[in-house]
Amino acid sequence: MEELFKGLKSYGSNELLKELKGKKPFFICTIATTSTAKIPDITGAGATPELTNYTPAGDVELIMRGEMRCCDIPPQTIVDGVSALTPAMLTKASLELTNVPYLLADAGSEIKPDAPVITISKYMKPGDDIRTGKAVDDPEKLFEDSKIIGKELSKSHDYLVIGESIPAGTTTALGVLTALGYDANFKVSGSMPTNPHNLKKDVVMEGLTNGGILDGIGNIGKINPFQAVAAVGDPMIPTVAGMVFGSDVPIILAGGTQMAGLCAFIKAIDPDFDFSRICLGTTSFVANDGTSDLFSIISQIDDINVHVVNPAFEDSSNDGLKNYLKGFVKEGAGAGGSMLMALLLGYSIEEIRKKVEEVCE
Repeated sequence: MEELFKGLKSYGSNELLKELKGKKPFFICTIATTSTAKIPDITGAGATPELTNYTPAGDVELIMRGEMRCCDIPPQTIVDGVSALTPAMLTKASLELTNVPYLLADAGSEIKPDAPVITISKYMKPGDDIRTGKAVDDPEKLFEDSKIIGKELSKSHDYLVIGESIPAGTTTALGVLTALGYDANFKVSGSMPTNPHNLKKDVVMEGLTNGGILDGIGNIGKINPFQAVAAVGDPMIPTVAGMVFGSDVPIILAGGTQMAGLCAFIKAIDPDFDFSRICLGTTSFVANDGTSDLFSIISQIDDINVHVVNPAFEDSSNDGLKNYLKGFVKEGAGAGGSMLMALLLGYSIEEIRKKVEEVCE
């Protein structure tokens, strides 16, 4: 582990970061929804289960417009009266600070944002409850269309930073990881201080059973990756994977255990995929989460470098940010990767935190 910048810890090699330092990035936030998020107590990415459908749209409205238009209640995690602000505020701050160009991509959201977004495919649909075993309609189409986006964006930028906003995404990540043969039970993160691991596991197992692939799990490489996503995944996974395969430049996957699930999907498509050209950029709140284990999941997949940004919210005067230290939210909307991007462009962790506070106020 080597510290390239103050506030950043690298697990694995940081050679790619050295290569990207000072280079020209492009940021993408991919949004989608899954009816899995409506299962009570499975996610905190919304004030109520019903409001989780508004979180992705609200996140990108906040990033682009600085205000929500789809709903009067901002995206936030609330447990026992304690709330934490959406990580989209961290992403917005990083984008404003760096003035990096960005794109908002809709891979299948129930609520459409009042903001200019690119539609991945005209055939896209929101994800269904994974308990049905029929979670994603035509993931191959999302994958192939997204390859075009990745290829085009990489023509004029040195590297891409790709984040996501999809409530219950850690549960769908668990579904895909389990279907593909990885040991991920009790290892995926969550947006609440108490991680509902048993609920997530039960939901995944019901989906695998109803999807007709339960008997095939347990051996890496046995289940077709698109079949796994179709049964128990979400629309974000094939969409971002397509961008990765289409890109001719390096990519920072901005996220934690959801991006680990994506890496497993990539590995299943191409067992010889070169992971030296991509890395994970996430927050210290994911890396230090005692209720999950990102690094155990990553180690099962491949030699994938993980870079962890600590914005030192203990030094913040904003209670909504300080609550991140209590296990709320942790990551989302590309927060960790966008802050890593700001560090690579020469901004200090103190400048990033101050900008986050300014945006939140």
